[in-house]
Amino acid sequence: MGTKGTQVDNDKHLLKFTTYEEYLDSLVTAVDLDYLRNTETARIIAELGYKSTGETLDRETFQRRRGIVKDLLFPVWRPFTLASELTDHRDSLITELSLRERANRLGTLSTIIFIRVITRSGYEVSGYIDFAHRLKRENWKAFFKGRRKLRPRKTDLSYYHWKTKKLILNGTDNYEPVMDAKRGIFLKNLKDLKIVDLDPGRSPGVDTFRLKVESGDYQQVVLYDHVVRCRY
Repeated sequence: MGTKGTQVDNDKHLLKFTTYEEYLDSLVTAVDLDYLRNTETARIIAELGYKSTGETLDRETFQRRRGIVKDLLFPVWRPFTLASELTDHRDSLITELSLRERANRLGTLSTIIFIRVITRSGYEVSGYIDFAHRLKRENWKAFFKGRRKLRPRKTDLSYYHWKTKKLILNGTDNYEPVMDAKRGIFLKNLKDLKIVDLDPGRSPGVDTFRLKVESGDYQQVVLYDHVVRCRY
């Protein structure tokens, strides 16, 4: 349904005026100024409603209705909304990811989450999760409020089922998995082309930092924080 004929549609003309005084001036004619010889007096007459065949707005109503139209037609752009805002939970993984959410949404930091869990059916699964990739595609509020646990998925960077020994690899917005026959799996960051080494026995790579997180809700959690230095 369109907005034609609604209050908002009727108020669009208010955007022509930067101030309430400009709005009042639009109701005053040249004849009025010749007769009254005073701009302030003319504005007072207009504000009292004597110079308009329709509704004359007072200052508060003008500002409120003009603001509504402006917000609707020209909304303030927000590049992201933090799902971790106003949440207070003591789980260490929630705390760590809360600290990293903003930077991951901005793209200055790219966090990879290695997680190992036991499923409801009793089987162990693990995987590498591109945090920023997931942030764009799902609502994380339930996780940050402690109502939902983080689980690896078959659509993540990697997914491994320890019973079936089946490994699934996927590319994401930020990483491309690279298989090396001798050294295992690497992840190449698509923004700066740096390599993240997942082997705990080696350095994680240039501009990458590894952090082990202790949490009673998961068998194992490791965060790889890669500082993104774009090539463009």
